[in-house]
Amino acid sequence: MTSSNSTSVPSSSDRRSFLKGSTAAVLGGSLAATLGPARMVHAASNDVLKIGLIGCGGRGSGAAVNACRADENVKLVAVADVFKDRVDGARGILQRQLGEKAEIDDDHVFSGFEGGKQLIDSDVDVVLLCEPPHFRPMHLRYAIDKGKHVFCEKPVAVDGPGVRSVLETTELARQKDLSIVSGLCWRYDYGVRETMKRLLDGAIGDIAAIQENYLAGTLWHRGRQPEWSEMEYQLRNWYYFTWLSGDHNVEQHIHSLDKALWLMGDQPPVKCVGLGGRQVRVEEQWGNIYDHHAVCYEWASGTKCFAYTRQMKGCKNDVDDYILGSKGQAVVLQNRIMPKEGEPWKYDGPKPSMYDVEHIELFQGIRKGEHINNGVYMSYSTLLAIMGRMACYTGQEITWDAAMNSKEDLTPAKYEWGDAPAVKIAMPGITPFV
Repeated sequence: MTSSNSTSVPSSSDRRSFLKGSTAAVLGGSLAATLGPARMVHAASNDVLKIGLIGCGGRGSGAAVNACRADENVKLVAVADVFKDRVDGARGILQRQLGEKAEIDDDHVFSGFEGGKQLIDSDVDVVLLCEPPHFRPMHLRYAIDKGKHVFCEKPVAVDGPGVRSVLETTELARQKDLSIVSGLCWRYDYGVRETMKRLLDGAIGDIAAIQENYLAGTLWHRGRQPEWSEMEYQLRNWYYFTWLSGDHNVEQHIHSLDKALWLMGDQPPVKCVGLGGRQVRVEEQWGNIYDHHAVCYEWASGTKCFAYTRQMKGCKNDVDDYILGSKGQAVVLQNRIMPKEGEPWKYDGPKPSMYDVEHIELFQGIRKGEHINNGVYMSYSTLLAIMGRMACYTGQEITWDAAMNSKEDLTPAKYEWGDAPAVKIAMPGITPFV
């Protein structure tokens, strides 16, 4: 699952100042914002919950559909995207698909660099954050400050300062009793949940090694139009620029890495080493991301996770999780457990769409006052992916503590149509860790 194909950007052009404040607060153990009353923290079954969507690409539109069919009494009332053509197109499609569940008037259609903030400021109760990952720390913080419940797509940041900001916002949401449900969707798949529960209960003994494969083909590209500025070109092709997507091992492979973290009790590894590069996608159109990564993560217990991801045409694809334990093996996405002794097990229970279940449980929690906060694990899984990228880009061993405290800030100098960050391709052994 990839993120949406476009974004809306907060009005402030100084993300560095924002993240410095966030970082100082989280490291100091205090919140930068004063807690205020949350709007509609709880909702009765007959209350209409108003949904706003930020990021009107394919994943964002899909999330809006999932949200609207997850609860009988919700309505999509607002949409935002930096590109007017994207928001107008999504508005029309969603109104046709959702019928009376989409009531989006002209005053609730936002575009431009302030569209996301304007949507959050409108009368919505739940915000779906489906913009490119770079912008999630800011939008998430603004939404929680404004008392909104949030569905937050993965990953939640592209650099260490962004992760630290999200961890602080996670704590703020907990204190304000607001929901943050993560788009790390396998945590909401019934078969994977039952498989993981059995593995964590010792079905194959102690976990000795994990192999995470996300070996896949290539994705979309929007091309380049002569009238586009460099900023517009990069935003329309956000996947291929590290400052926007985090690289594909962060944007896509995070699903696999999240399951490894889950198996390790959501405790982070101590360190990692990795290798990667651009072997096939070498042309200018592919920005500055790599086309393959291989990372070995190591936990304090000695357990290792070997994580492989690739985006290349014409190659053998494989997306699954292979678990080796002291008393057997398991393949997570196949929902299979093969102990050394006893009968093998395979999940045969109900399999509703995990994309629907995410939103069903979000709205059930809001209505019952039992709010879900996935903020810590979604932040840790994001940093797990970022530290793997750091290891591949630099060629160095990267510790968890170093990644968490990294000063690398991928923010552009300004958010406006015109110039965009220079396209620099990382070279292992040359590119420094920051």
